[in-house]
Amino acid sequence: MRTRSTSVVVRTLVGLLLAAGAVTASVVPASAAPLPVSYNFFSGIPYALGHPGGSLPGSNDFRCRPTAEHPNPVVLVHGTGGGSMTNWGTYVPLLRNEGYCVFALTYGTVTSIAPFDQVGGMGRIETSAAQLRTFVDRVRQATGAAKVDIVGHSQGTLMPTWFVRYLDGASSVGRYVSLAPLWNGTGGAVGAQAGVVARRLGITETGLPVCAACGQMQTGSALLAEVNAGGGPYVPGIAYTNISTMYDEAVIPYTSGQVAGRPGDDVTNFVVQNGCSADHSDHVAVAASRRAATYVLNALDPAHPRSVPCLPVLPIVG
Repeated sequence: MRTRSTSVVVRTLVGLLLAAGAVTASVVPASAAPLPVSYNFFSGIPYALGHPGGSLPGSNDFRCRPTAEHPNPVVLVHGTGGGSMTNWGTYVPLLRNEGYCVFALTYGTVTSIAPFDQVGGMGRIETSAAQLRTFVDRVRQATGAAKVDIVGHSQGTLMPTWFVRYLDGASSVGRYVSLAPLWNGTGGAVGAQAGVVARRLGITETGLPVCAACGQMQTGSALLAEVNAGGGPYVPGIAYTNISTMYDEAVIPYTSGQVAGRPGDDVTNFVVQNGCSADHSDHVAVAASRRAATYVLNALDPAHPRSVPCLPVLPIVG
C-alpha cells in the first residue's frame, strides 16, 4: 500500500493559504439549477474565502422541503481540518442538482478568525457529536423530516456514530454513508503533523491540545473502544455504506473502514480501486472522485441505481 508523509489536515491548511491568492470562483445563486459540479476536492475553498461564515450555494437552505423521491435531507459532515464549505465543493452542488435538501455544518473549531474558522474537526469528538445533534435537530425541525441521511468524510465518518450511539441519534438517521471511514482507527501520525502546522498558524486553545480529536482516532484509543462496544460500530435500523481507497495515507490501514456487519446489521463496503485501477484517489481525492460519488448517490437512492464509472483520478485534487 502506498503512503505519503503529508497529512490530510496539513494539505487542507496549505490549500486554504494557496487559495487565498486565487481569483474567487464565480458565484451561482442558490436558486439556480443546475449548479456547476467540480470534481476537485479544493473547489469549495475560493467561495469559503470570499464568504466567511457563509454556506456554499445549494446548501443550508432551511426553507427547503424534501420531496417524495428524496424524503431525507442530507447532512454533510466534514473531516479533520475541513469545514462546511472547504470539504464539500463537489457534493453540495451534486446532491442539490439531484433534488436533495443539502445541509452542512462546521464543527469542532478552535478559532473564530477567518479563514481558519473553516478549519474544523479539531475539538473532542464527544463535543463535536453534540454540535451535530443540535444541527440535525434544527434541520429536522425546519424541513419537517423524520430522519436525515449522513454523508461523512474522514473524521466525519466516525464522529456521527457517537451521536447515533450515545446521544439518542439512532432514530434520527436513515442512511449513513462514509468516505474514507476509520471504524478501527488509524496508525498514521496525522494528529501530530496537524498540530505542528496549526500552532505555527496561531490556531491554539489555551491549555488544550490543538487537535483533541486526532488522538481519539488513533488505533486503540478509549473512544474507539466505546464506538465498537458490543462487537462493532453499527446500529440496527441504519443502512451503512463504507467507501474506502487503498491509497489512503491517513487511514492506515485503509481496511479500518471496511468493517463487516454483524447479523442484523445493514452494511455495504466498497473500495474504489476494485474493478478500477485508474482511480488513484487518496484520502482527500476520494471526496471528489466521480466513482466514489456514484457509490454515494446509489447508497442514498438504492431504488434507482446508476452505473458506476471508472475514470482516471489524481491524488489530492481528484
